[in-house]
Amino acid sequence: QVQLVESGGGLVQPGGSLRLSCAASGFTVDSYTIAWFRQAPGKEREGVSCIRSGNGGTYYPDSMKGRFTISRDNVNYTVYLQMNSLKPEDTAVYYCAKRSLGGCSLRPLYFDVWGQGTQVTVSA
Repeated sequence: QVQLVESGGGLVQPGGSLRLSCAASGFTVDSYTIAWFRQAPGKEREGVSCIRSGNGGTYYPDSMKGRFTISRDNVNYTVYLQMNSLKPEDTAVYYCAKRSLGGCSLRPLYFDVWGQGTQVTVSA
């Protein structure tokens, strides 16, 4: 069964760090493009970063560059999102998703398998 399960969310103070994990089952994480998205209450789902199948090339929107880092562990079937210098506006549910075919994109409609999400709250 193809599945993604996120973990690692929680409550963190502004300026703190978190590392989110996305554990895959039913496929290898280097065989498909994987992306992280987030959705805050009342807002549209927003792409955070993407790691390409095969060569592992990464992509970040300008707004995410410098604080977030995506990586993967092929042996443990896991994709990570390291988040540093967190801000209250980073508060959201974070999702990982698998793209059915193709390279990096942050358009949600291209992704066919989604995890259940993990809550990240940045607050003093």
